[in-house]
Amino acid sequence: MYLPKHFQVDDPKVLAQLIKHHPLATLIGNLDGNLEINHLPLMMSEDGRTLFGHIAKTNPLVKVAEQENHSVTAVFHGPHAYITPAWYPTKQETGKVVPTWNYAVVHVQGNLSLIKDANWIRQHVSQMTDTHEPTYQSHWKLDDAPEEYVQMMLRAIIGIEINVNSSVGKFKLSQNRTPAEYTGVVSELQKASAKNLQAMYELMQKPE
Repeated sequence: MYLPKHFQVDDPKVLAQLIKHHPLATLIGNLDGNLEINHLPLMMSEDGRTLFGHIAKTNPLVKVAEQENHSVTAVFHGPHAYITPAWYPTKQETGKVVPTWNYAVVHVQGNLSLIKDANWIRQHVSQMTDTHEPTYQSHWKLDDAPEEYVQMMLRAIIGIEINVNSSVGKFKLSQNRTPAEYTGVVSELQKASAKNLQAMYELMQKPE
């Protein structure tokens, strides 16, 4: 990843926060010389050393985990927004401005392994459900479904864990602009109604 120093974020707490709020990862591994790319939600352990998830037993990631090279990279995408040059005071002064795109991402690299323990898999699925259900003001639990159906679904999946070797964030939040231009962007984002622009505004309140 192209990563100018002023966009780099290494604070584990900041990275964990983005992962918590944007858990859908793009998971990339190598299988038989080709990239194996999947999209799935992952959860990070409290100590930040492990990512957990689950996949279908027929997912090629199973083969990635079983081969000698089981290194993978998980990419988590946070808020992002097009930034118009009309928001820069410089536009009125010199006109020497161009559009850009602000965004926040976290890359986590580690080794992929499988978890076949049935009790772990059930507890993991329950934990993931309990974590995300409140977002929708819902109280659905895994035990609400018929047990026979739950068992059938659980038999079709396998747990995965990624032992984290390294993680880094790229938070491109106009840090390379002048203070006046930065303030102009934040001011316009604050007035915007679109959810992605409001998310970017919140993130830029405390840029890294």
